[in-house]
Amino acid sequence: MHYLLVYEFVADFMERRAPLRATHLSMAWAAHDRGELVLAGAFTDAPAGSALLFKGDTPEAAERFARADPYVTAGLVTRWQVRPWTTVVGATAAQPMRPGA
Repeated sequence: MHYLLVYEFVADFMERRAPLRATHLSMAWAAHDRGELVLAGAFTDAPAGSALLFKGDTPEAAERFARADPYVTAGLVTRWQVRPWTTVVGATAAQPMRPGA
C-alpha cells in the first residue's frame, strides 16, 4: 500500500528552512534507504507544501517520519496528514490494474 504524507508550510518557510534542511534531507534519504520512502518533493506553486510517498503495510512509517521531522517540530509545518493511496498504474503501483484484466 502507498501512503501520501502531505505538508502545508508557514508563509516564510523558505527563509526559515535553511538550518533544518540537512537534517530533514538526511531523514528522508534514510527512510528511502530503508525502503519506506519512495519519492518526496515540494510543490512549486502556492500555497507552500510538499508530498512524500511512503510504501508499507500501515501508515506508521509516514506518521513516525512526520512526528520526528525538524520541519514539523520547529513549527514550519502548519498541518500534516497521511492519506492512504491506492496506486493502480505504473511500474511500482501497489495494486496494478490493466483494462480487461
